[in-house]
Formats: sequence, C-alpha cells, structure tokens
Amino acid sequence: MNLWPWPKPSPKPEDRLYAAIVAATRRPRFYAEWGVPDTFDGRFDMLVAHLYLVVERLKDEGQDELGRALIERFITDMDDVLRELGTSDVTVGKKVRKMAEAFHGRAAAYDRADADETTLAAALARNIWPEVAETPAAAASLAHWLITARAALAAQPARAITDGEVTFP
Repeated sequence: MNLWPWPKPSPKPEDRLYAAIVAATRRPRFYAEWGVPDTFDGRFDMLVAHLYLVVERLKDEGQDELGRALIERFITDMDDVLRELGTSDVTVGKKVRKMAEAFHGRAAAYDRADADETTLAAALARNIWPEVAETPAAAASLAHWLITARAALAAQPARAITDGEVTFP
C-alpha cells in the first residue's frame, strides 16, 4: 500500500543524461573489438569521452548550466564509486579531485583535436593506452567513432537532449 499520495518526481535531465552515458560506455565493442582495457581506468576513459561529447553538445545549445549539472552528477558518481570500492574517507576527496582534473584535461585535449582524427587518436592513446609507445590502431577506430558520435549528437533534436534523452551511434 502506498502511504505517500504523490507520485515520485521524475529524474532530473542530468540524471537521465548520465544514465544514458553510463549505459553507452558499457558497450562491449569498446573493450572486445578496440582493446580499451576493461578496467576501472579504461571504463573511466570511456565515460569521460561520452560525457565530453554530451557536454559539448549542451554548450552548442547554450545549455552550460545543464552541462555543469551533468559534470557535477559525474563527480558525485565518482565519489560514490570510490566509497563503494572501499576507498578511505580521507583520500576520496583527493581522488575525486584528480578525476575531475582528468576529465577537464581530456576534454581540453579532445577540443584541441577537434575533427582531426590523427590528433584525436593520439590524445586517446595517451589516455587509454599510456604504456604503449606508439598509437595503437584501435585509437584511430575510437577517434573515428568519437567524431561520428559528435555528428550524430549534433543531428539529434536539442529539446530531446536538454530533456535528458541522448542516443549514441
């Protein structure tokens, strides 16, 4: 029996967007076909890449506030994940700050690359495969996918995205 007479409020747009981003990062193709390490760091980098694409799309629509809310949702999630993994309260703040800095650093590198697949592939390789001396072929595939995904996001209705609905190719 429901003792509360009002329905639950629907999730905020940033919560719906974040859920769609997280779901998209779980696609096996990134890990099985392109060799993104199926580790915390590899999944973090896929999350950052998808988050970057959506935040940029929101900027294009003048929705900077929603973009900031989405980044804050990401930071809250990273805090929660670290705590679930057993990270001590003393170090969570430092690690979350490093993760936020990593997001902004990667976003800046992806911005500088713009639509140049070679530059973007090099940036992806530095972050996802830092131990590999030369850019792996998978980085080129991932760079091509990111550029394709950016174009696909640009083609989606702005209203859908600001309402919290986003589809990745």
